[in-house]
Formats: sequence, C-alpha cells, structure tokens
Amino acid sequence: MRPHPTAPGIVVAGLRKRYGATQALDGMSFSVHPGQVTGFVGPNGAGKSTTMRVILGLNAVDEGTALIDGKPYRSLRQPLSHLGSLLDAAALHPSRSARNHLLWLAHSQGLAARRVDQVIEQVGLASAARRKAGGYSLGMRQRLGIAAALLGDPPIIMLDEPFNGMDPDGIIWMRGFLRSLAAQGRAVLASSHLMSELQDTADHLVLVGRGKVIADAGVADLIAAASQNRVALRTMARPEAMTVLARAGATVEAIGPDTVTVSGLPADRVVTLLRESGVAFSEVSAHRASLEDVYLELTREAVEFRAATPAQVRR
Repeated sequence: MRPHPTAPGIVVAGLRKRYGATQALDGMSFSVHPGQVTGFVGPNGAGKSTTMRVILGLNAVDEGTALIDGKPYRSLRQPLSHLGSLLDAAALHPSRSARNHLLWLAHSQGLAARRVDQVIEQVGLASAARRKAGGYSLGMRQRLGIAAALLGDPPIIMLDEPFNGMDPDGIIWMRGFLRSLAAQGRAVLASSHLMSELQDTADHLVLVGRGKVIADAGVADLIAAASQNRVALRTMARPEAMTVLARAGATVEAIGPDTVTVSGLPADRVVTLLRESGVAFSEVSAHRASLEDVYLELTREAVEFRAATPAQVRR
C-alpha cells in the first residue's frame, strides 16, 4: 500500500431520509478525516447503515449531501480508487474462488491482476485464495470483503462491522490493521457494536441515534468527560456503603457485587464518611469510564428497542 498523507475524507451534511412514517435520517452531519480511525456507532435503527448506503450512492435522500473528496460517489471515475467499502460480507458469488471474485472486481475497475494477489496476502487469505468463497467462514468472508475494499488502494476505507465473525486472533489482527491504514494517512470509517474493540482502535467517535448525531468527538475526550468527578469504591459492605454515601448527597451506582461508582463526592470525602460510619472497604480510586459506559450514557434516550431487566421479568 502506498501512503496517503493528503488523503481526502468523507463529508456528510444535513442528510434527511424518510421511509413512510419513519424518519431514518434527521439532519445527519459529520466528517471522516484522514489519518484516523473514526468509529461510527449507535443503537439498532439509528441510521448507520442508511448513512453508509447514502455515501455509496445506493440510497437517495430527501435532503443533504454525502461527498467523497468534494464529489458524490456516483460521479467518481474508478470509484474503488477513491473509496473502498465493505457493507455485506455475503455479497459474493459462492461458486467462485476468492481470487476469481477479486479478479472480476479488479477487471471491472481497470486494475491490474497483480493487485489481487497483493490484497489477498495483506488480509491473510493466501492459503485459501483458490477455494470457493461459498465455503468460507464468516470471518474469512470478512477478510475477503476487506481485500475487495483495498483493491484500488483507496485513500478512504469504510467498513460495516469489520470485527463481525472474527475469532480472537482475527480481532487482534483487525485492530492493528485498521490502525495501520490510518497511520498511512487514510481516512477510515468503521461501524461496530463492539465498544471494547473500538476503544482500542478508534481515534474519533461519531455516535448517532434516531437519525442524528449525538456525539462527535475524540475517544479519549469522551472517556475523560465520562470519568470526571467519579470515584470507584470496592467494598464487601455494599448496601451499607451506598446508604451512607447517598445520605451525604452522592449519586451511587452498583456496578458489581462489591463495586460501586460514586458521583458528587471527592475520593477523600468518601474515605472519611465510610470510616466515620464504620463501613469497611478495600479500595477507593478515581473511576475511569469505558467506551461502553460512554455509549450507554449517551444513547440512553435513543434506544428504540429495550428488553426488560431480569428484575423486571421476575416482578
């Protein structure tokens, strides 16, 4: 792969799309910048898939634009040389070998056959390249789809659920692979439901719900903001500790059988209150939120389908 130090990005501006009574996109706007992995996340029905299809010119919108290097995707000559994408790993001919599938794509774009063997090697499919793609596992089909996205050596990569179907080794490979694409100066947009993987991979996060952007910020900034002024407490006397701290005006949340997060009181005050009340504890420390914590907090009002908790079911 050649580096792309001046790679263009994706600019989505004011997308609106209605399906009957459903407002799928409601002013969706964000940018994907070169040199970083941008995570694209949100609950089911948030508009992620629709937005990616609009970027690729597969869906029309009622209002707004989605531009690649300042141009709509459909106007690009040799589009695979501008934007490589994977939306559906199953979109292949099952009776073709992986290599022939890629050769067909390369030929349609005027790309050299030698590029096919390069991308097959890149994604780790060299030993299975001549096997029929219909016999591939989901993880292998993901790798084949990513190979197709890389065929044109594009400055922009867009992947929907790239970790889907990957085994632990594949997940580790994918993390490093996405980071390496960004390090080459490419703009990378990755949609995923796996917050733990994006926390270790993405530089930036675009979080969406009900067709609009809820948060558009650096991953480190979002985690820092969610961690601010919160204390993690570990104690075997959890109910007693929660009662004492709540009476002192803190907001207290149990996150485990012996773990509590405390908001509204500094760590030293938490220690003093517990000692004065005779409540034993083993640890008090600054709480560091996870990306999953950030996601759950910010999407609390945007989840369309929510199952009952076990406690609610028992009632």
